[in-house]
Amino acid sequence: MVPMDATTTAATPAAQPSDDEQLADLQQRLLAWYRAHRRDLPWRRTRDPYRVLVSEVMLQQTQVERVIPKYHEFLERFPTIESLAAAPTAEVIRVWSGLGYNRRAVNLQRAAQAVVERHGGVMPRDVDELLALPGIGRYTAGAIACFAYEQDVGFVDTNIRRVLHRLFFGPEVPTPRATAREIQALADRVVPAGEGYDWNQGLMEFGAVHCTARKPLCVVCPLQAHCRAYPAIQTALAEAPATARREEPFTGSSRYYRGRVIEALRELPPGEAIDLAALGPRVRDDFGPEHLAWLREVVAGLERDGLACVAEERAEYDASDPEAGDPARVRVRLPH
Repeated sequence: MVPMDATTTAATPAAQPSDDEQLADLQQRLLAWYRAHRRDLPWRRTRDPYRVLVSEVMLQQTQVERVIPKYHEFLERFPTIESLAAAPTAEVIRVWSGLGYNRRAVNLQRAAQAVVERHGGVMPRDVDELLALPGIGRYTAGAIACFAYEQDVGFVDTNIRRVLHRLFFGPEVPTPRATAREIQALADRVVPAGEGYDWNQGLMEFGAVHCTARKPLCVVCPLQAHCRAYPAIQTALAEAPATARREEPFTGSSRYYRGRVIEALRELPPGEAIDLAALGPRVRDDFGPEHLAWLREVVAGLERDGLACVAEERAEYDASDPEAGDPARVRVRLPH
């Protein structure tokens, strides 16, 4: 695992984990760093697979600081997987308020219901069985197997992908040198036997606070001697903004308005519905009659995702026919 020269431009194959001494040294350096610098996070104090599932779903695309209070609140309201499975979906969505990406709340409950129905309320230990649960992908399945059952399995989130790419392939910007499949295969191979929990927590922690996306602490990095991205990563990051993809602004996006609709529905008394004419001004300040057809399309999308229901007037509304029915009489509520 020799560092890549700063002038290297061609992709460098990943260092082979068969280089036992260097790999073992890297593993021990990372494990030592993690044990000295790890944050005291509530989900690191448990091996309960249900609590691990809740934390992992919440942490998807959401910062740790925002998750911590919602994690405690959610578990206070739904302390067991059975309580989550049996709860009204509307209540789950209400408790989820503040985390965004509301579909995650519905998927989390569906996974809980599947565990109760298929496994008697006991979370599976096997990665393949975990993958069979609704809304559970390769990362979450691996995280549960590792963080709840302490299995030596590899999995990849944003931070793990960045750290492994830099260590074994070189800078990931402006263009990644390794595919998602290659990173996953590498993650599977480099887990130290018997240390899977600390290793994966360490990779995630290292990427979150040390080997960050924009300002990695390369000068004081304990893995510097094994990093194929050092020192080229500093130049690559400095040049990256010129070619970086411009992200769609959140305000005014489809996700923004979907979130506004859900927030408005959360404010309704349980079981109550609201018609589109009354809902519209709560969603956008410039709402007018010309926006009714647009709003009903937003509502139809939320209904498809299990985040909203259309009440009795639904019979007058055909989403496939923009001219059907009176959209002002379409009544919307959170799902039961």
